Amino acid sequence: MTAHAFQQVIVVGAGPAGMLLTLRLAQKNIPVTVFEAAPAASSQPRATHYLPPAVVELRRAGVMAELRKDSDCFVLNKFCWRKLDGTYLAGIDTRDLDADGIPYENRITVLALNKVVKVLEDMVAKLPSATVRYGCKVLPGLDQDGERAWVSVERAADGVVERHEADYVVGCDGASSQVRRSMFGDKTFPGYTWENQIVATNTLYDFDKFGWEDSNFIIHPEHSFMAAKISLTRPLWRVTYTEVTGLSDEEILARQAWKFETMLPGHPKPGEYTVLQTSPYKIHQRCSPSFKVGRYLLAADAAHLCNPFGGLGLSGGIVDVGGLADCLIGIHEGETGDAILDEYSRIRIEKYQNIINPVSTENFRRLYDQDPEQVLEKDEFVKLIQQAESDLELSRKLQMGSLEVLHDFTTSFDSRKVSATPSSSAGPQQETVEPASATVAPVVN
Repeated sequence: MTAHAFQQVIVVGAGPAGMLLTLRLAQKNIPVTVFEAAPAASSQPRATHYLPPAVVELRRAGVMAELRKDSDCFVLNKFCWRKLDGTYLAGIDTRDLDADGIPYENRITVLALNKVVKVLEDMVAKLPSATVRYGCKVLPGLDQDGERAWVSVERAADGVVERHEADYVVGCDGASSQVRRSMFGDKTFPGYTWENQIVATNTLYDFDKFGWEDSNFIIHPEHSFMAAKISLTRPLWRVTYTEVTGLSDEEILARQAWKFETMLPGHPKPGEYTVLQTSPYKIHQRCSPSFKVGRYLLAADAAHLCNPFGGLGLSGGIVDVGGLADCLIGIHEGETGDAILDEYSRIRIEKYQNIINPVSTENFRRLYDQDPEQVLEKDEFVKLIQQAESDLELSRKLQMGSLEVLHDFTTSFDSRKVSATPSSSAGPQQETVEPASATVAPVVN
C-alpha cells in the first residue's frame, strides 16, 4: 500500500487529549498544529486518576515515565465503599495485581491533570513537527473536499481571522466542542444531563488518621460523596459530594461547612480543614452520533461525556486518543486506508455504549439510590467486591475489567495483523470480561 504522508493534521484543543494526540503524531514526524482558544494551558488541577487502560496509553507515548518523576505522583493502593458513619463495607486492593513480587506496571496512577498537561506540553515542545498556538479560537463551520479540510481561526491578540488547511481536523476541544457543533449542530449531543448536582473540592484534611483508604465512596441518599487522596507531600484530598439541585454557587458555599461537618470523619468544623478549591458542576451522559464526518474527527470529551465516578471519562478519552493516533499513523505510513477511521468511530462509540455509559451510570447511582444499611444484602456488585477481598483471582479479574475499553485498531490494518498495544511485562495476564463485569469504580476524575 502506498504511504499517504500527511502535509498537516490540525488538532483543536490543547487539553490532555489534544496534547497526547499531538505528541503521538509528532513522534512519527507527522506535521501537527494545535489551536487552543485559551491564552495558555489550564492550571486547574481537575481530574487526578488514571485507570489501567489510560496508564497503558500514557506508557506507550513515554509520558508515564515522566509523570512518575513528580513527587506527588503515586500508585493508588486501595479503594472502598463505606456508610456515612465511616463503616467499611467492601474494597479492592490494587496490589492484588502484582505477581511474584513484581509490581504490575499499569496500576491506577494519581496526579493532578494540570501537571500531566504541563509534561505533555514540554514533550511536544521538543518535537519539530508540532506547533501549539494559544489564543486561537476555531470558528464555526465545516469546509472540506475529498482530500483536504479547512478551519477558520480567530486570533485573540488582534482579531485577525486566518484560514488553515489539513489532511484531517481533530476536535479535542471538550464538552462544548466547536468542532462537534460544526459537524452536527449546536443542539445535537444525544444523551441527558443528570438532575443531581455535584461539587468537587480540593481539601486539606487528614483522612489518614481515621484509617481511610486512598479512595473512599460513601453511600447515602442525601450525603453521598467520594474522598480520594491526591498528594503524597501534604494531606490534600479530592472531596466530591452530591448537592441539592438548583442551588446557586453562593448557596453551595453557604452550605459547605454544614455538609463537611455532616459528611467527613471526625465531623470537623471550619478551621479544622482548608478548602483550596470548590467547583460545582452538572454532569452528563452523552455521546456524539459519530466521531467522523469526512475529514473531521472527534475524541475524548468532544465526542462523549459521562459522570466522573469511576474515572471512565478521563481514561476513556485517553484511550480514544491512543486508538486514533494508531489509525492516523497507520494511514500516514501506508499500513491502512482512510476506512480505518470509520472503524475508529464505530468501535469507540460501541465502547461508550456498552461499557463507559452503563458502568459509570451504575457507579453513580450506587452512591445515592439505595439504603446504605442494606447494601451488603441487596447490592450484588458490592457483595462481589466483598467476595473478591478473599479471592485473589476474582479481585484481579474485576480490576482488569477496565482494560475492556481498549481496542487494537492495528489488527484491522490492511497490510498487517499485529498488536500495537503492548501487554504488561509484569503482573497477571490481561483477562477479558463481559462489559457488565467491568464495574470497578475506584476513582473520580
